[in-house]
Amino acid sequence: MSPTRTVFRPALALVAGLAVLQAVPAFADTTLLNVSYDVSRELYKDINPAFAAQWQRTAGEKLTINQSHGGSSKQVQSVVAGLDADVVTMNQAPDIELLARQGLVSPEWRKALPHAATPYTTTTIFLVRKGNPKGIKDWPDLVRPGLQVIVPNPKTSGNGRYTYLAAWGYALQKTGTDAGARDFVTRLFANVPVLDGGGRGATTTFTQRDIGDVLITFENEAVLIDQEVGGDKFDVVYPSLSIEAAAPVAVVNKVVNKRGTRKVAEAYLNFLFAPEGQEIIAKHHFRPVDPAVLKKYASRFPTVKTFTVEQKLGGWDAVQKVHFADGGVYDQIVVKR
Repeated sequence: MSPTRTVFRPALALVAGLAVLQAVPAFADTTLLNVSYDVSRELYKDINPAFAAQWQRTAGEKLTINQSHGGSSKQVQSVVAGLDADVVTMNQAPDIELLARQGLVSPEWRKALPHAATPYTTTTIFLVRKGNPKGIKDWPDLVRPGLQVIVPNPKTSGNGRYTYLAAWGYALQKTGTDAGARDFVTRLFANVPVLDGGGRGATTTFTQRDIGDVLITFENEAVLIDQEVGGDKFDVVYPSLSIEAAAPVAVVNKVVNKRGTRKVAEAYLNFLFAPEGQEIIAKHHFRPVDPAVLKKYASRFPTVKTFTVEQKLGGWDAVQKVHFADGGVYDQIVVKR
C-alpha cells in the first residue's frame, strides 16, 4: 500500500508567477545570477546565504546571488534570448543540452561536476484532498471519468514533463506497448482542466484556487506545503511506480567569461555537492547524491520504485523527438482534449 502523509495549505510564499528575483546579501562587490526552475525557490533561499558566507570567508569578497525562477523550459529560453545567467540549475537535462547547442554551455557540461553535474534528484508523487475522498491510490485512478487532475504544462515545465513521462512509463510497463501507453496518457490528460506554466502555478491552482481532485508534482513540493502552513488540508500518496527526476546544473560560459565570474560561479555549483550543500538539499526534501547524507536523512524519503528516462524511454533525445517536438505525441494528445 502506498504510504500517505498529511500535509497542509501553503502560505502566501507559495505564489505562482513568472521569473522573480531575490537577492542575498545586499551591497555586494560581486553578483551572480542563478536561473532555476519553479519549485527550487525555497532551496536556494538557504543555499545562497550559506555559500555567500563561505565565499566571504575564503575569498574575502562580498557576494550577492540573484535568483530567477519559472517553468524550466521557459527559463532556458530566457537565457537563450539574452538573460545573463552565470549558472543554470534546472530539473531536466534537455534544457541544459539546448544551451550547449546554442554555444552557451560546454558540450562536456556533465563532466565538469560530480555525479554527471546532478547534485540531487526527486520523484513524482500525488497530492490529494484531506482524507483522500476520491480514493486515489495509483496511476489507474487518475484516468477515471470525471476526475480532475492538476499538472503543469509539459511543454514549458520540467515538472509537467516528468509527470507525462512517469505516466507513460507506468502504462508502458503495464500494457507492454506504446499504443497502450498512449491511450492511458491520452485519458489522463483528458482529465486535466488547466495547464499552468510551471510547478508552482499548478500548486496554487490546486491548493489556493481549490481546482482539481489531485495534484501531480515533485516530492519536495508536497513536503513544502506540509511545512509552510498548518491545517489538515491534504494527503500525500506515493504511486507504485514513478520516475527519477534528476536536477542538473551548469556554468553559462558566455556569461561568466563576459562578466569575469567564472571562479565564483564554479565554486557556487561545487558547493551544491559539498557536505554543507548536500545537507541543505536534504533538509528541503530533495534526495541528495552523497550516500552518507542520504543515509542520515533516510527517514525523510520513503522507498519508491522508480525508473529513469534512459532505462525505460530510450533517453532524452528520443523523448524530445517523439513526444515533445512540435507536432509530437504530446501535441497530438492535447489537441484531442
